[in-house]
Amino acid sequence: HCNFSFHSITTSASMFSLAASTLSRTSCRSASALSSRFFHATGADLAKLNVEGLAERVDLEGQNVLMRVDLNVPLCKSDDVTVTDDTRLRAIVPTAKFLLDKGANVILCSHFGRPKGEIIETGKNGRLNPVVPHLKDLLGTNVIKVDDCMGAEVEAAAEKLTKGEVLLLENTRFYAGETKNDEQLAEGLGKLADYFVMDAFGTAHRAHSSTEGVAKHMKMAAAGYLLDKELKFLKGAVDAPNRPLCAIVGGAKVSTKIPVIESLIEKCDTILLGGGMIFTFYKALGYDIGASLVEDDMVELAGELMKKAEAKGIKLVLPTDVILADSFSNDANTAVAKADEISGTWMGLDIGPESIETFAEYIRQSNTIVFNGPMGVFEMSNFAKGTVTVAQLMAEATERGAITIVGGGDSVAAVNQAGLGDKVSHISTGGGASLELLEGKELPGVAALNEA
Repeated sequence: HCNFSFHSITTSASMFSLAASTLSRTSCRSASALSSRFFHATGADLAKLNVEGLAERVDLEGQNVLMRVDLNVPLCKSDDVTVTDDTRLRAIVPTAKFLLDKGANVILCSHFGRPKGEIIETGKNGRLNPVVPHLKDLLGTNVIKVDDCMGAEVEAAAEKLTKGEVLLLENTRFYAGETKNDEQLAEGLGKLADYFVMDAFGTAHRAHSSTEGVAKHMKMAAAGYLLDKELKFLKGAVDAPNRPLCAIVGGAKVSTKIPVIESLIEKCDTILLGGGMIFTFYKALGYDIGASLVEDDMVELAGELMKKAEAKGIKLVLPTDVILADSFSNDANTAVAKADEISGTWMGLDIGPESIETFAEYIRQSNTIVFNGPMGVFEMSNFAKGTVTVAQLMAEATERGAITIVGGGDSVAAVNQAGLGDKVSHISTGGGASLELLEGKELPGVAALNEA
């Protein structure tokens, strides 16, 4: 059971859908009112040129604009070509349509999977052909696909574009140099357009040729709507929150979340911990954790984090009870136990009912809430209640006017599963990028953009 992840909170698994990242209930208040009320451009990342600013500075009619997007959609396992979830494709539409409406030619550029420098014809690390029909429908225009992302043929195709056309480049990771920020690839991409729009938040924390290197070869580089929104929400939430600010941090491993927890201790009023990582904290408290997941090399650090939070007067809240199982299976025998009463071969796979109540109380008292990582093994229905309930509580908080942010990875999947994606203020499209922003790091793909 070394790789299970924890998820938190309640009921029907029909709760979260990654769909619309919209600002909750427009009937309550408009997006602009929300932004002006809660978010202040305080970080360097927020002072970046966005796509509307680019259009004000430059007449884009007939100009080629290279747009870095994230087209990593899941494909049907049986045929390797059918797109099973087009969320990420829909996410690029606002920026692409804005550019097309301005008369620009849009050149779309994305990696797809991890081909590691090999040319793979089909599948999740293959060519980008499967997304073409969807993009045509979503953008309402023809999408020309080329089989490379730089070189004479691609340059010729880019040269031929006339007002308002879309060209899709091949998987950038067919070049091994892409992930090494290879200058030749960055220069090759730079020959295709004069302007660059970065709208792939999920890869903004990577200094790659198509995210960071290429910007140096452009007259101007700006953030697309998707990236701009991520920066406003994630940075705004932690840099200038409407308090109290509550972070709900889950997931299997403490090691991946330590920098985030350290950063949040500096910024939050309350931090609620769930997921497999809690057992490392329990061990630091001297509790028996039975057969639960633990990172022994992190026990000391977990103890230090608790002391640090206490010294700063921050509430770092651990679950007081857990759902135990006698094996890592949805069919396992289960029991509810106090956190300090776990023993033998029992393993904790979700937070318990008392903890859910406690977490609910803190969430109800907060005006800005960030949810990152599941409370238990939510992929198994018998251990999903903690995660699903947290998702429901997030939706309720949004309804009453709180800013609610679901930050990347498994917590997004959980909110999706619960059908609640459109019931929170913002669902982040980045995993590692969300974490790094919450940690207060500058993202290379953002740093490369022009100042506003």
